[in-house]
Amino acid sequence: MLQIILKSLKDILSPSVLGFIVKVSLGAFFIMVILFWMFWNSFSHLVASLVAHIPFIGHFAIVQSSGSFLGALIVAYGLIIVVISILTSLYSPKLLLKLAKKEYGIEGKDNSKVTKSIIYNIKASAIFIVLLILFLPLLFVPILGQIVMLILWAILLKEPTFYDVSSLFVESEKDYKGYKSIWIVAIIASLFNYIPILNIFAPIFAQIMFMHWLLSKAYK
Repeated sequence: MLQIILKSLKDILSPSVLGFIVKVSLGAFFIMVILFWMFWNSFSHLVASLVAHIPFIGHFAIVQSSGSFLGALIVAYGLIIVVISILTSLYSPKLLLKLAKKEYGIEGKDNSKVTKSIIYNIKASAIFIVLLILFLPLLFVPILGQIVMLILWAILLKEPTFYDVSSLFVESEKDYKGYKSIWIVAIIASLFNYIPILNIFAPIFAQIMFMHWLLSKAYK
């Protein structure tokens, strides 16, 4: 796993990957600016009502004011990661095929179905958003909140990312779905989300990690 991590870190610093990240991030930024401009009031009211239900302290005025603002930022941040993940999923195949050919001499083939990829992303994003809203009060608990958030990010990345990558290099992703190390890859990639600015690397880093992980097993 350490070798996979080191290879992936090297890849994300390459010009082609950095250029891809800039394009995806700008696209996600403009999409979210439009959405927040249209729905921010409704969004902030929803978060405020959830903060008010935090056990023991939710009824305090100071918690409702400062907590609502902080909660809105947390959920907004999560939504930005969702958009970046979806855009990465849709536009990364050519980049991954290029990396695989360069590093492994493997000619992959884009067998992914856009509709299926979108379904995986919508499913993972819906689960992520629902769980994020349900567990929002827990995010204010030190340590526990960070663990919960890390698991939620891993859920967002795991299934759609694994499908997108496996569809490029193997006949059926079902042959590899049972590996527990898939969760490890998703969790490690999700750690990027804790680092401002570097969080935009998380989705493509996850895809590159899955690529190295899968190729090391499929072509060993």
